Amino acid sequence: MIVPVILSGGSGTRLWPLSREAYPKQFLPLVDQYTMLQNTALRVGAAKNIAAPLVVCNQEHRFMVAEQLRAVGVQPAMVILEPMGRNTAPAVAVAALHARHQGVDPLLLILPADHVIADGEGFRAAVAQAALHAEAGWLITFGIVPTAPETGYGYIKAGAPLDESGVCAVERFVEKPDAATAQEYLRSGAYSWNSGMFLFRASAFLAELERFAPAILAASRQALASGRNERDFLWLDGEGFAACPKDSIDYAVMEKTDQAVVMPLTVGWNDVGSWSALWEVGERDGEGNITRGDVISVDSRDTYVDAATRLVATVGVENLVVVETADAILVASKDRVQEVKEVVDRLKASQRPEGRSHRKVYRPWGFYDSIDLDRRFQVKRILIKPGACISSQMHHHRAEHWVVVSGTARVSRDEESFLLTENQSTYIPVGVPHRLTNPGKIPLEIIEVQSGSYLGEDDIVRFEDIYGRGNGET
Repeated sequence: MIVPVILSGGSGTRLWPLSREAYPKQFLPLVDQYTMLQNTALRVGAAKNIAAPLVVCNQEHRFMVAEQLRAVGVQPAMVILEPMGRNTAPAVAVAALHARHQGVDPLLLILPADHVIADGEGFRAAVAQAALHAEAGWLITFGIVPTAPETGYGYIKAGAPLDESGVCAVERFVEKPDAATAQEYLRSGAYSWNSGMFLFRASAFLAELERFAPAILAASRQALASGRNERDFLWLDGEGFAACPKDSIDYAVMEKTDQAVVMPLTVGWNDVGSWSALWEVGERDGEGNITRGDVISVDSRDTYVDAATRLVATVGVENLVVVETADAILVASKDRVQEVKEVVDRLKASQRPEGRSHRKVYRPWGFYDSIDLDRRFQVKRILIKPGACISSQMHHHRAEHWVVVSGTARVSRDEESFLLTENQSTYIPVGVPHRLTNPGKIPLEIIEVQSGSYLGEDDIVRFEDIYGRGNGET
């Protein structure tokens, strides 16, 4: 049996402003109606002899992972929550240890949650072929047969073939090359792109991890042993996981082991690491343009335009990326989109919220959209799903006015509880415990007007929360 391990970490900064730290690219529908995470789960779920996936993600993203998988009918075996990012080797280590704790020793198919694979059937056939080698103890890495001298990927040099299947020993891993070196790699035919996808038996990986990175194994084992199960989540121990070195699978194991082999893949793979990569995998019109949303394009060529909330018009431009969201607009030359990360770095350095989250912020109970904000007030549109509720809470620095737009609200305010319907309103004074519940069968929409000396989301004192969130958690 093969157990997919879906790695749903990372912040996708090169796809800003659509991808944000609080809502990274794996949760976005970038190529079709499904998000990248959903496509990854559906892609492997269609194969035979595939078990329910293990998902490893940042604990802040746990509700998005659960909700997106539920929406496509995927029930993960477990969602393992990292208290902080520690790269791929620790993430895979805790997944392998968890799998072994169940008393079995499955093959683990390691998959980043944010890749595009056009040929799903071809990929599943390659996994079935690679499983034969993994069962024999090899650590398989999937190498993408290069189609261009790409400088944005690491490469794998193939050594001697194992058999007629095309699987070869790994001679070496190499870092991202310059243009001339990448051209030479392409010409030689001996190199493939490093996809970051792997297949191996759990015990085989753990044995090599113990040989070459024992500190990672020890810290991962401690974080798992001291963690806790809660609902469908496995919370890793923060102190134990913080002690874990930040290393990739490649650096920790694959570059050192003599058990690494590479299987070549030609399945229309792309890691969608930039806006230009998304343009490459998308369906372009006769002028080479890709447009999403409300876009008017006049005499424009080879351009990617994504309009999320407003009309965007281009006239006489070429080779551009234009991405519009409710709170930010990116205009970049398509051949310099790798530098978008510098924009995010500047936003974070100046502590601007656009570097971390969107104007619309998702919560396990629904979402809120910050419509307007000034020094002493903020206006939000809030949607609460049927049967859901916010936590029982209070604020030290702000008062709130609620106006029901649609649906029915049950308001708990201090010792009283009452219902509000469309066009009715109420007031929550500073320091008063309160809760908002949707008891109906349709979404509850309200307008919230906050006023006070401080309006930050960290001014929440929680008394009780059905989603298990504590103070300081979103």
